[in-house]
Amino acid sequence: MRLTVFGATGGIGGQIVRQALAAGHQVTAVVRDPARFTVTGERLEVVRSGLDDPQALREAVAGQDAVLSGLGPRRRSDAGIAARLTRSVLAAMEAEGTRRLLVVSAAPLGSAPEREPLRDRAMMSVVGAVLKPVYDDLRVMEDELAQSAADWTAVRPPRLLDKPLTGRYRIAVGGNPRSARVIGRADVAHAMLAMTDDPAMLRQGVGVAY
Repeated sequence: MRLTVFGATGGIGGQIVRQALAAGHQVTAVVRDPARFTVTGERLEVVRSGLDDPQALREAVAGQDAVLSGLGPRRRSDAGIAARLTRSVLAAMEAEGTRRLLVVSAAPLGSAPEREPLRDRAMMSVVGAVLKPVYDDLRVMEDELAQSAADWTAVRPPRLLDKPLTGRYRIAVGGNPRSARVIGRADVAHAMLAMTDDPAMLRQGVGVAY
């Protein structure tokens, strides 16, 4: 497949690029600072671009089979970045007729499963309160996805870890897996790539966790 990756210098975005190249895909990585991007490969094209101007992003998404985004806030002070930058990506995709988009969201936006242990419900509630500006940003992002014409998937991990790829994780379409507490960034990337051509994931929020 021909894939474009936004947020390619981040933990999840970098993993998406590496795993996609290893799987034989053609990858376009969009970065603001190429000096921070160390991945190389014969099937890799690196595009330097700001992310606030949809016109500047059109070439990067034109003719692609899918766009995968690791864009999002890394701390409370980054709140607002996910909705703003995803809005630019959506506009560029619409202009070029590219439809498939997968983004990283977060577990607190998904519904709790039945019989979720009280401890896990309480933990999710506390996290949601502490990082409310971040999740408000992601909620706006998901609302804009729902209103768009894109074939989107919002992947919702819980707390992220830097762990080697395992390929062993649980998913829940429309909600969260039971006791969703942690997952490695490499496995989030793996899940996103696996969902790219899965029609069951279209226009869905999908929880992922160990």
